Amino acid sequence: MRVEATSLPGVLVVHSPVHGDARGFFTETFHEKHFAALGLTTHFAQDNQSRSAKGVLRGLHFQLEQPQGKLVRVASGSVFDVAVDIRRSSPTFGKWVGVTLSAGDGQQVFIPEGFAHGFLVLSDVADVVYKCTTLHHAESNRGIRWDDPDIGVQWPLEPGQRPSLSDKDRQAPMLGSATVFA
Repeated sequence: MRVEATSLPGVLVVHSPVHGDARGFFTETFHEKHFAALGLTTHFAQDNQSRSAKGVLRGLHFQLEQPQGKLVRVASGSVFDVAVDIRRSSPTFGKWVGVTLSAGDGQQVFIPEGFAHGFLVLSDVADVVYKCTTLHHAESNRGIRWDDPDIGVQWPLEPGQRPSLSDKDRQAPMLGSATVFA
C-alpha cells in the first residue's frame, strides 16, 4: 500500500495493489499494520454502503457532533468523490478536492474529521462503501449545498445535466451561513 497526499492536508488517496487474472481481481482494502505504518487511523466504528444510479449526487454531508473520518471506496461502478474543508480556522477552509474512484482500481480516499463529503455517480450504478471512525449520530447530520459558488466544486456533469438530489441536499445551506467546525 502507498498513500498519496492531495491539495488538502489530511485528505489522502490510499493505493492498494490489485492482483488480477482472467478470473477477476483481489485487493486488500484494509490492513491494520499497513495502515498504522503509513500513519493512517486503524480504528473504525462503523461500515456503510450506498447504492445509487447514474447522476445521483449525495452530499456534501458531515456530522457536527461526533465528527467522522471516512475511508471511502467503490465496490461497483464509478464516482467522483469530493471532500471540502469546513474548519473555519483552517487555512484551506472552503477548499475542495475531488478524486474519481472506480471499482477495482485499488484507490480509496481517507477524509478526516472536519471535512464535508459527497459524491456524484458516473456509472449506470455505483456501490460506495465507507468505513467511519465514529458511529452515526443522526441528530448532528448536516450538509452544505453541492453547488455553493464560494466552494466551486467542478462536478463532472454532462452539459445540461442536473444531478438527482434528495430534498435534504437540495435545501442544504451555503457554507457561509452553515454551522460548521471552528
